Amino acid sequence: MKKFFKMVLIMLFISFTSVNAQDESEEKIHKVVIQVSTDDLRTQNIALNNAVNLQKLYGLDNVEIEIVAYGPGLTLLTTKGIHNKRVESLALQNIEFSACSNTIKNIERKFGTKIVLLDGVQTVTAGVARIIELQEEGYSYIRP
Repeated sequence: MKKFFKMVLIMLFISFTSVNAQDESEEKIHKVVIQVSTDDLRTQNIALNNAVNLQKLYGLDNVEIEIVAYGPGLTLLTTKGIHNKRVESLALQNIEFSACSNTIKNIERKFGTKIVLLDGVQTVTAGVARIIELQEEGYSYIRP
């Protein structure tokens, strides 16, 4: 009887070990939303650096990143923004950029100027709502 129990324990151990090895070998898809709501250039640069560093750490195929800009942070995603070339480049590297339509409308109405977004930038109705939706989909929230 002791031999039987030892054999069962060994079989359980082997099957448990192989299940754990399979789990560890499967790559997890990390999902991250980064909020940019300030026109502070240093903070905007940190947000972009965060995205790049996550891609380097996890690999392009293992992380989904969306940067959502609203309020003063919208400057990050416009043709007049200082980071415009970098944003366009990152948009080609699987980083999604979303601009708040509410902010665009408010700025255009208040200042009478047309906001021109960079290539690769999508618009969403409300930046804050987009962040909520992404969190509900399992995205981790980052605000540099």
